[in-house]
Amino acid sequence: MRMTLRQLAVFVAVAQEGTVTRASDAVKLTQSAASMALSDLEDGLGSPLFDRQGKRLQLNDLGRYLLPQALEILGRCEAFEQAAKGELQGIDLRLGATLTISDYLIPDLMANFLQQQPQAHLQLQVGNTRQIIEAVSQFQLDLALIEGSCHLPQLQCIHWQDDELAVCCAPSHPLAQLDRILTVEDFKAVEWVLREEGSGTREVFDNSILQDLPDANIRLTLGHNEAILKIVAGGLGVACVSKLTITPLQEQGQLVILDTPFWTLTRPLFMLIHRQKYQGPGLKAFMQFCEDQVNKEI
Repeated sequence: MRMTLRQLAVFVAVAQEGTVTRASDAVKLTQSAASMALSDLEDGLGSPLFDRQGKRLQLNDLGRYLLPQALEILGRCEAFEQAAKGELQGIDLRLGATLTISDYLIPDLMANFLQQQPQAHLQLQVGNTRQIIEAVSQFQLDLALIEGSCHLPQLQCIHWQDDELAVCCAPSHPLAQLDRILTVEDFKAVEWVLREEGSGTREVFDNSILQDLPDANIRLTLGHNEAILKIVAGGLGVACVSKLTITPLQEQGQLVILDTPFWTLTRPLFMLIHRQKYQGPGLKAFMQFCEDQVNKEI
């Protein structure tokens, strides 16, 4: 069998994009040429690589098994070609970040990296922890920075830094008016405004606070920290979110952080990468940069 790099590139693009139409744009081929390349590859292998669902193509078991190897072959070929030309390998990364990280940490991280590597090209996808984990597991992202935990054996979680959550409310809230030390009992009747299930922030709440308050009154669940904080600052309920998100409104006097030493609200932030992902020089450089930035702060 004689497969070509073009066929492998089309296979990878279809796996990542989901349709031949979008894949053809990614590899700069016509739709018919991309479709033919994929068909020739499957004919050469003697087996389909995708399950067809209308125009949507979903990797089957064989396709999922071969995708990491195709990615590594293409990555090494690109490095080989550029080395032969005496060039440094270009940096073109698809990054992912969960919401708190995307709003408060990764913008400066990406900007500082681009100052050091002005020719680099970075793309960012934002979602909750569950969504970003899925994207990394499907090789749609090269690297992700996440707030929650991941237990998929095919993915590697690398501790990056720690983040501290806090319980907050409006200064006018009854809990903020109490002139004594708070206890767990004080929170049994409060209304909570929280992040949605599947987010790293909600995972901390469920694993810590919900253990003491199994009947907690969860009044609202929202997908964005800013929306939660605006509602709580308006006087409705209390929230449990990262201190990074609370600080701006706390400084403006719109929110107060409640003292809750009885709950452990510190969580790790991780770099997430597929164990079978080829780590080229560009990806390694960005991962090292992430670690170096944290060490500088320490």
